[in-house]
Amino acid sequence: MTQHGIIAMERLDGSAAVEAEGAFRVIYAEAFAEAPYNETADDVAAAFRRFPVQAGRRAFNAVLARTPQGEPIGMAYGFPLRSDTVWWDELTEPVPADMRREDGQRTFGLMELAVRGPWRGQGVARGLHETLLDGIGAERVLLNVHPASRAASAAYRAWGYRKVGEARPWGAGSDLHDVMLLDLR
Repeated sequence: MTQHGIIAMERLDGSAAVEAEGAFRVIYAEAFAEAPYNETADDVAAAFRRFPVQAGRRAFNAVLARTPQGEPIGMAYGFPLRSDTVWWDELTEPVPADMRREDGQRTFGLMELAVRGPWRGQGVARGLHETLLDGIGAERVLLNVHPASRAASAAYRAWGYRKVGEARPWGAGSDLHDVMLLDLR
C-alpha cells in the first residue's frame, strides 16, 4: 500500500479485487450515476456481473484509493489485451493493422478509473493511474472515455493519451466513446 497525500493506494490482484468488490461497487455506482453516464442500479448490477470475469483475467491489476478511515474513494483496474480482443473491432473506422496487433502483453486495457465526487480535483485520479500502471510491462495503454466527460478527457490528454478513434463499446445503441492510447515506451 502506498500513500498519496493522506490517501492510501492499495494494489490488488484479481482475487483480492473480487474480495473487495463492495468497495469497487460503491465507487462505480456513485461516479457513473452522474451525467454523461447516467447509469442505473441495473447498469451497476450488469457491470459487476462482468467484474469477477475481468478480475479472473491473466495479469488483472487494480488499485483502490481509501481515506485514512478506510472509506473507498477511487478505483482503477484493467488487464493486458489478449490477441483475440474485440476492442479494435468496435471502432467506427478501422485503424492500421500494426496498431491493432495484440499479443497478450503489448497493450494494457484500462477498464475503469473513477473517483467519488467529494475527492475529485485532489490528484486522486492521477495517483490511481500512476499506481495502476507502475510495473505493468506493457508498451501502451488503451481506454474508452465518453467525450462529454470533459474532466476525464482532459485528464487523459494531460497524462499523454491521444485519441485514435471512436467506438460504441456496448453495441449499436450505446453512446459513442473516444478511444485513447498512451504510449509507455
